[in-house]
Amino acid sequence: MTDWPEDHEGPGHKILVIVAHPDDAEFMCAASVARWTSEGKEVVYALVTSGDKGTSDPSVVPSELAALREKEQQEVCRILGVKQVEFLRYEDGMVQNTLELRKDIVRLIRKHKPSAVITQNPTVRWSGHYINHPDHRNTGDATLDAVFPSARDVHMFPELALNEGLEAHIVEHVYLGARDDIADVYFDVTDTVETKIRALKAHASQMRFTPVNGTEEPSKEEREFGERLTGWLKDRGSQKGIPYAESFKYFYLG
Repeated sequence: MTDWPEDHEGPGHKILVIVAHPDDAEFMCAASVARWTSEGKEVVYALVTSGDKGTSDPSVVPSELAALREKEQQEVCRILGVKQVEFLRYEDGMVQNTLELRKDIVRLIRKHKPSAVITQNPTVRWSGHYINHPDHRNTGDATLDAVFPSARDVHMFPELALNEGLEAHIVEHVYLGARDDIADVYFDVTDTVETKIRALKAHASQMRFTPVNGTEEPSKEEREFGERLTGWLKDRGSQKGIPYAESFKYFYLG
């Protein structure tokens, strides 16, 4: 498998993926994550919320939904080879780019010392007929502010070093999920497309497919879901002559 451009040197040996909700990372970069773990890289997930508002059913208790979605995310991490997931447990739908959130993300960066951070693009307000969730934008903003300059600078949140032993850390590689023209790095995920689809289906509380006559046979909507995901990856790869790809906006900060 190859990357585009061919001289791209990221993401290094350890990747921290920071997103707003369970399933966000799987839509954005699960195939890349599965590739990296298969190559022996270490991947850690961090979720700002546990998706406690992710239902249209008024009878569902948000705290119970959050617990369920955390369990689903842990199973997804098992599928992808992700060894650790951190839950910050901010309230779903209420995420703001606050100093409190920035500090919590700085703590994670200094704790795990990643060579790369992947997060959501805070500049995306809409795409086609899709309005981007404010939690996505604010998580991306807070993460970028944590990466640079806060995690790097010794005098930012000095109590993390003084009280918790978490010294400043420079993140070399930063990636924003991007399925548009701002993308400048494409990862070949030809070998892990099916793993991405399987990981997303493991978010069962969100992927509600109607079973066919009580059998394990996939329904038409489930097949179309897989075809749609595969189509996205194929479309991204076609931009650079790669069979299937996930694409990102890249920054080198090392």
